[in-house]
Amino acid sequence: MSVASIKEEQGKIVIALEGEIDLENASEVRKALLANLKQKKDLLIDLSAVTYIDSSGIASLVEGLQVARKQKNELSLVSVSPRALRVLELARLDKVFAIHADVAAALAARP
Repeated sequence: MSVASIKEEQGKIVIALEGEIDLENASEVRKALLANLKQKKDLLIDLSAVTYIDSSGIASLVEGLQVARKQKNELSLVSVSPRALRVLELARLDKVFAIHADVAAALAARP
């Protein structure tokens, strides 16, 4: 399973992902991101339990970021696992996404 939980904290939606985010289940992640972006709220994507992410998973995150920006919302990554961070760094997306140490830091970053 890719989407572990979806909850709201301080007006922001926190989507926790887990396991492998690959071609087989990236569409589930994409659907969850786009469905929650329809609420016009900022998203925090918790990647702490992600053990693997490939280009299709990254593409889902990038699409979510583009939609969020288009509607003037934020999409940030929190608690990024070392393996996921390595992929983001290789693609230089660690410079594109706002990345926070944890949910609390992300919530404190912007009132």
